[in-house]
Amino acid sequence: MKYGIALFPSKQIQDIANSYRKRYDPHYALIPPHVTLKEAFEAEEDHIEEVVQKLSKVAKDTQPFSLMINKLSTFSPVTNTIYMKVEPVDGLMELHQKLHKSDIPNGQTFSFVPHITIAQKLSDDEHSDVYGSLRMISHEFEETVDRFQLLYQLENGSWTVYETFRLGKG
Repeated sequence: MKYGIALFPSKQIQDIANSYRKRYDPHYALIPPHVTLKEAFEAEEDHIEEVVQKLSKVAKDTQPFSLMINKLSTFSPVTNTIYMKVEPVDGLMELHQKLHKSDIPNGQTFSFVPHITIAQKLSDDEHSDVYGSLRMISHEFEETVDRFQLLYQLENGSWTVYETFRLGKG
């Protein structure tokens, strides 16, 4: 089964991200707006409880931190993806590092750029038009993150929460 680890921002940020995603992101219906902490990995169902134990320890050893978004950015020219840029604050970067040191399956394909995708798989012209208009809008948010989620992928390609881990809690 395929699993992933993400954190979900507040409803306010999700609503704003979704206002763009429903038009510009073909994955809109598959997963709510999120920050990917660990890319998708394969794990057998009999192995997942071991992963849950490791994630519980990581959560317990990590304090809540601020999630700060201050602008939109793009991965262009690599891909025509537009995203809300999440500042790489110490707490977020430490959590990411712990999740990759804790021998949970799968290495990293990409370097970690914390973000919330709002548009992807756009043509070059669409990307230029959409990014040009969206970057003029102020996107500044700050909130406290106190949990992350282990997700699994359903047969239809959508993702759902397997378990939630609260930071700093036993």
